[in-house]
Amino acid sequence: MAYAHMAAVYDKLMADSPYDQWLDWVESNWEKGDKPKQVIDLGCGTGTIAIPLAKRGYRVTGVDLSAEMLAVAYDKMRQAQADVNWVEQDMRELELPVADAVISLCDSLSYLTEEEDVQEAFRRVYAHLAYGGSFLFDVHSPYKMLHIFGDETFTYMDDEVSYIWQCFCDPLRLEVEHQLTFFIRQENGLYERMEEEHFQRAYQPIQLIRWLKDAGFEDIVLSADYSNQPPHEKSDRLFFAARKPKR
Repeated sequence: MAYAHMAAVYDKLMADSPYDQWLDWVESNWEKGDKPKQVIDLGCGTGTIAIPLAKRGYRVTGVDLSAEMLAVAYDKMRQAQADVNWVEQDMRELELPVADAVISLCDSLSYLTEEEDVQEAFRRVYAHLAYGGSFLFDVHSPYKMLHIFGDETFTYMDDEVSYIWQCFCDPLRLEVEHQLTFFIRQENGLYERMEEEHFQRAYQPIQLIRWLKDAGFEDIVLSADYSNQPPHEKSDRLFFAARKPKR
C-alpha cells in the first residue's frame, strides 16, 4: 500500500534513520567504476536521498507510488533549492529514459510481496540502465522479519504525533503485516486518529541473486548493514550491488 496518512509525518518518524550511511554506501560503490550522471531513485519517498544527490551534482529522477510522499518531496526540494524530477510510478511498470544508475534504498523493494513482482522490477531496472550501469538496493533480511519485527508491538509518543505499530509475521512466507495507528495533533489541539496497513516480505539472498542474474545483471556483490562486509546470521539489512554488462 502506498503511504497516505503517514506521508505528512514520515520525516519526523524517520528523523533518526542513518541516511548519511545510505548515501556513503551508494557513493562508495560508484567510486569503484564510472561515476553516474543520471540516477533513478526507486521508492524515493520524501526525497531524503534524492535531494542530497541532486545537490551533489547528479541528475536525479525520484520515482514513488505515493502521490502524498512525492508532494512532501517536492516541497523539500524547493526549500533545499535543488532540482529533482519527480515521477509517480510503480517500479514494476517503470517507463522512463535510460539512466547511468538506479538505486532503491530504505527497504523499498521489501514492499514487493510476490516473487514475480520482484523479478519484474529487476527486469524493468535492467531495461532502464545504460550499458555498464549500476543497480544498488537494500532489503530487510529474513532474520529481521522473524526476530526483530516478528509479532512485536512498537510505540512512539510525541506532542505532535504518536503511533502504535503492530507487526504480524507469517514465518513461512517471511512476510510481515504492519498495522499502524497514528494520532496526529491538529491546529485546534485535538488529535486525529489515522490508520494504515503495510506489507513487507523478505527473500533469501540466494533467491535475489538468482533473479538478478536471470534479469541479466553481473558483478553481483552482497553486503550488509551499510558496509561492504558480507552478512552474518543476525544482519538485519542486506545490500546488493549489481551491474548491467558493458557492450
